Amino acid sequence: MIRMKRLLFLLSCSGMLLCGAELAGVRTVYVLPMPHGLDQFLANRLTNEHTFQVVTDPKLADAVFTDHIGEAFQAQMDAMYPPPPSEKPAKVEEKDKDDAKSKKGRKNDDSNMVGMLTDPVNKLSNPALSGGFGRAKGTVFLVDAKSHQVVWSVFDPPKGTSDTDLDRAASDIVSRIKKDLNPKTRN
Repeated sequence: MIRMKRLLFLLSCSGMLLCGAELAGVRTVYVLPMPHGLDQFLANRLTNEHTFQVVTDPKLADAVFTDHIGEAFQAQMDAMYPPPPSEKPAKVEEKDKDDAKSKKGRKNDDSNMVGMLTDPVNKLSNPALSGGFGRAKGTVFLVDAKSHQVVWSVFDPPKGTSDTDLDRAASDIVSRIKKDLNPKTRN
């Protein structure tokens, strides 16, 4: 039983070292919006304590702070860091040209019906991607901008929504990051 505990302890320590190695490569971060303005308090603490350089352009960031992961977050990452262009967009352009030709061939009296039958302009392809449902309140993730892998995370929910509570939570989060960045200072 004691040997099993030692083995688990060694495995968890080696896991922390691996995480620390990835975390050590982060220099600049972009902070996505979080409920109650926690992102602002977090950016303030990160900057004041010189933990990371906070950038306002996600393309300049090594990693991204977020309070949720999943499909919605992946869509945000794809929007901020678009994948390299491929051959598919050229085929889409050809289809658009064919659609434009077919629209020209329609009769004028059908033009009123076309506007009523088209999809709304602001319709979301997947409403679940824009919702805040499914967020684990209090969990903050640091995600590598290139690999999209979670480099670091913490569960530290604010006690409330007051400025003092949010600042305290941000301070606790930054303290945990600093401890994980400097494993030698652990007890």
